[in-house]
Amino acid sequence: MSKRFDTLFSRLKDENRPALVTYFMGGDPDFDTSLAIMKSLPKAGSDIIELGMPFSDPMADGPAIQAAGLRALQGGQNLTKTISMARKFRDENQDTPIVLMGYYNPIYIYGVDRFLNDAKAAGIDGLIIVDLPPEMDEELCLPALDNGISFIRLATPTTDDKRLPKVLENTSGFVYYVSMNGITGGAIASTQAVGEAVARIKNHTPLPVCVGFGVKTAEQARIIGRDADGVVVGTAIVKAVENTLDKNGEATKDTVDAVATLVRGLAQGCASARLEAAE
Repeated sequence: MSKRFDTLFSRLKDENRPALVTYFMGGDPDFDTSLAIMKSLPKAGSDIIELGMPFSDPMADGPAIQAAGLRALQGGQNLTKTISMARKFRDENQDTPIVLMGYYNPIYIYGVDRFLNDAKAAGIDGLIIVDLPPEMDEELCLPALDNGISFIRLATPTTDDKRLPKVLENTSGFVYYVSMNGITGGAIASTQAVGEAVARIKNHTPLPVCVGFGVKTAEQARIIGRDADGVVVGTAIVKAVENTLDKNGEATKDTVDAVATLVRGLAQGCASARLEAAE
């Protein structure tokens, strides 16, 4: 599997802080702005980048990410361009893990073998494909693993101890714990429940556990980061893009800076997550 994940989580363990995992939609609102956002993320404090693959029927996504995907598609973004974006990022950054996140349909149409070859050549470290359950591992998960690309599985509040081993069976890189049932962009009901869920998952796997869905602020990142190995933020970043667009839905001079400012604050939240416990 990708050495970038191992190297990162080993370093963060020494630093005693969780990873900040940042999601943005590839091609939103246009290719060049989106690439500039991607390049700005590590400089602002992001440890892992989730690069969204826009899709016309994103069933697990809330309104903000759905709208971002639509903007990207209307701007001409497709899977070829999304992989190209990762490749261009890799020209300047060889260290930050990149995870492609989205749905299986565009990959199926692209062709699994071609997709995995191109993704590996572009420096992709992992995949999160939300509509492929473990029962379909032969479709993409196992071929990805054979190509040295991690397949990161989602666990949810309804993933009980009976189901969890199946979910974790071919998972690598890290486990993504979805902190709530439903779509992206909601609110976390109980941070205590999240901490308990992380502990339960860790009883089943040595992999890092990253928590997403509902983390929007530095304070939430700090609280979730006390228990989790990583804090995932997506909707807040996508909204930071949306809030800076002009009336035609196009980028302004503030778009990239707005994302970087938000991410810097989230990174500070993660950095302070375990300071209280250590004191």
